[in-house]
Amino acid sequence: MERRSFVKLGAVGLAASIVKPGFAGENLTENSFSSEYKGGAKIISTWSHGQEANRAGWKRLESGGTSLEAVEEGARQTESDIKNRSVGIGGMPDREGHVTLDACIMDWESNCGSVGYLEGIAHPISVAKHIMQHTPHVMLVGAGAKKYALQHGFETIKTPLPEVKKEWEKWKKEQAAIAKKPAINHENHDTIGLLAIDEAGRISGACTTSGWAYKLPGRLGDSPIIGAGLFVDQEVGGAVATGLGESIIKIAGSHTVVELMRQGKTPEQACKETVERLIRKHKDMSGLQCAFIAINTRGEVGGYSVFNGFNYALKTQDKDELIDTPFDRKW
Repeated sequence: MERRSFVKLGAVGLAASIVKPGFAGENLTENSFSSEYKGGAKIISTWSHGQEANRAGWKRLESGGTSLEAVEEGARQTESDIKNRSVGIGGMPDREGHVTLDACIMDWESNCGSVGYLEGIAHPISVAKHIMQHTPHVMLVGAGAKKYALQHGFETIKTPLPEVKKEWEKWKKEQAAIAKKPAINHENHDTIGLLAIDEAGRISGACTTSGWAYKLPGRLGDSPIIGAGLFVDQEVGGAVATGLGESIIKIAGSHTVVELMRQGKTPEQACKETVERLIRKHKDMSGLQCAFIAINTRGEVGGYSVFNGFNYALKTQDKDELIDTPFDRKW
């Protein structure tokens, strides 16, 4: 009986039944939130390039924008940076010469959107947000993600940049060792992740990257994966990750940080315990850098990394600074 009634829906009825359950409309998330938060707007992001990203996002926050708008704007700033070799237009290609971009975004109502292996689009973070707000899906990848972006008028780019292509061609000739063993440190930032809390206490996060340089075609890291590269729960707070995505995926890293904060840990304590868990899952940690930053609903922030050299940027009304995190070991 259930099967026959399903068939009677027809194509139009089935489509309506799929789409109707609701997705995050432009204004839906702004009108249904209340909070006792009085700590002021704040934005944090990974690595030193996070300072410029924070400044871009802060313009949204100080003009009354939401945390979602702030993290999107911050991510877009880094995606446009032609000098950045791990995010956006300046990113490094896979081993076949294709720059493929991953991104995800999540708001205070657990709405989320994601793109993976997206090529030739200037702002994957905005495509991820559009998917979140205008489809019943969370993630689109590859050719499907690009088709969606083009259909909705998103700006295109040509990659790799000429100077990046030269580096790739040199790598191909030399068969560089980086293809076999990643080197993720202060010289190879690998991702930008952002978290913001706005004046109303709403928390959102974003993550965007071009991924591991000279990766195998088709590879996805943690950055487009909700729960790995990014996770937000308005009951607790949010977290983002950076570093070797394969290791972060294994422990659902950002989700783990949030759940530890739910148990009463501070953001720094939660990041530390998550790093320790990650270390326990690997027999060999030589050169394997991973790090997390987090924010809770009280506006407290913190971070922790496997190796020294990781920092995150903090922007508030009175502060614009770069903070070195505690770490488990030295290089």
